[in-house]
Amino acid sequence: MDGIHDLGGRQGFGPVNAEVNEPVFHDRWEAKVFTMVNAAMGAGAVKSVDQFRHAVERIDPIAYLTHGYYGRWLGGVETLLIEAGIVTGEEISARAGSSDQIAARPVAKPDKIDYPRQPSAQREVKTAPRFSKGQAIVCRSTPSSGHTRLPAYVRGKAGIIEHHRGGWVLPDSNAHGLGESPEHLYTVRFAAQTLWGDEAEPGTSVCIDLFESYLQKAL
Repeated sequence: MDGIHDLGGRQGFGPVNAEVNEPVFHDRWEAKVFTMVNAAMGAGAVKSVDQFRHAVERIDPIAYLTHGYYGRWLGGVETLLIEAGIVTGEEISARAGSSDQIAARPVAKPDKIDYPRQPSAQREVKTAPRFSKGQAIVCRSTPSSGHTRLPAYVRGKAGIIEHHRGGWVLPDSNAHGLGESPEHLYTVRFAAQTLWGDEAEPGTSVCIDLFESYLQKAL
């Protein structure tokens, strides 16, 4: 899904400030949100990690930028709990004391996921991998209206296959209840200057794990 969440490679957000001895949770409410998400998965209200990630992508854009990491988790699980019919948006707003704090953006007809979540996302793929180590590829450049793990900043960019990682559940279909549709997964290396031009640091590169359907052979 193309939206505010796809921040990879974007300029203007400043440096990443690493926190020395960063705690797992900065406040007690973050631990509560973590527990809520895992409880929702255990109870079946959240069907998969892919569905949850897509719910986080769909929260209010301003909230996405300002509510922090676990704030985004909260907006995502609120969205899915409303779509599952467990709570209503009005009930959440009443509990919070204001609808201004609610990041959830549920849809009237949510995707139906009627198959169970498995402990692992690794799968066997019956077809042989299309690409091999050292092969030049180009990422597809088409936009996405649903969930995807293909970041915008590598679309249409050329890279080199570094590793084949085996078969894995395809998030693009699994997030929407369209089946696991497992595909081969590859680690692809991109030269920094390919992604960001001459302003990029010379001699550096970025490696990203990408699914086979995201890739095509370089001409």
